[in-house]
Amino acid sequence: MKVLVTGGCGFIGSHFIRTVFDHRPDWQVINLDALTYAGNLANTLDIQTHPRYRFVYGSITNRELVEALVQEADAVVNFAAETHVDRSIVDNEPFIMTNILGVQRLIDACVKYGKRFHHVSTDEVFGHLGPTDPKFNESTPYAPRNPYSATKAASDHLVRAAVATHGLRGTISNCTNNYGPYLYPEKFFAISITNLLQGKPIMICGSGSQVRDWIQVKDHALGVLAILERGRIGETYMMGGNSELSVVEAGKKILNVMGYGEEHLLLVADRPGQDKRYAIDYSKIKSELGWEPTYTFEEGIRHMVQWYKQNEDWWKPVRESSGYRRWYRMQFGIDP
Repeated sequence: MKVLVTGGCGFIGSHFIRTVFDHRPDWQVINLDALTYAGNLANTLDIQTHPRYRFVYGSITNRELVEALVQEADAVVNFAAETHVDRSIVDNEPFIMTNILGVQRLIDACVKYGKRFHHVSTDEVFGHLGPTDPKFNESTPYAPRNPYSATKAASDHLVRAAVATHGLRGTISNCTNNYGPYLYPEKFFAISITNLLQGKPIMICGSGSQVRDWIQVKDHALGVLAILERGRIGETYMMGGNSELSVVEAGKKILNVMGYGEEHLLLVADRPGQDKRYAIDYSKIKSELGWEPTYTFEEGIRHMVQWYKQNEDWWKPVRESSGYRRWYRMQFGIDP
């Protein structure tokens, strides 16, 4: 099996490639990545010389390149996306180009050459939940509330339309917030851990009462592999981490793991369009494919903290870059 992984230098995509190499000893991987700010070659240093790995620089919006690589592969797994809500609010055009046009390019090529296609999406396409609302499931109506989630919702609909109209051999997965090693330090856990390592507080947007479900990235990667191999064509599968916590509760757990007190929490202005709660019912993938999360939240956080302590050479250059410092000031109103 030869798999084209798009966005494989990103956080989740790079973990999926490692999962393939760890669990499928005869599979080959082609990694197509445009190396935007979060697509970092340093995320794949440990696999760049792997005999079953090949990297190709380029964008999924490039029709000719996409067609050539899809024709060569047996299956495509799409992780390529612009993903950060705050960046989409400031400038939505990159999100429209990659998350909509780029996905359509992949769909068109997979239809043309009859290839298997799996699209990785997010729970944010469903909007948000009230405190007592049932968890998101595969039948929850779409209700995106920011430019990022709107573009991801559009790409999901394009996949479903291609399955119905053109016979695309496609599946979709929607997951909750991922965390773990290599998480880009604009995401809450990575900002929090690296802030504390540099003697700075954890930054909480608003009151911190917004609730999220958190999934360890290795669990997510194993779920995607299960869907690719055994998922029913045309179906959607939801993945959650069974770790529903408010942002401030999650922050306190990070403080506890790292040995800090709550005086290291700092509340800052909330962002526009902040969703109240995400939570996922993953009973379908559990019953059909036997997948469920294996990491507890505490285990996952301890593992992540230890990795960031041991890999300052990965995250410090990111935090010290001019682009990151500019984004941090715009986000929190203070210097990083």
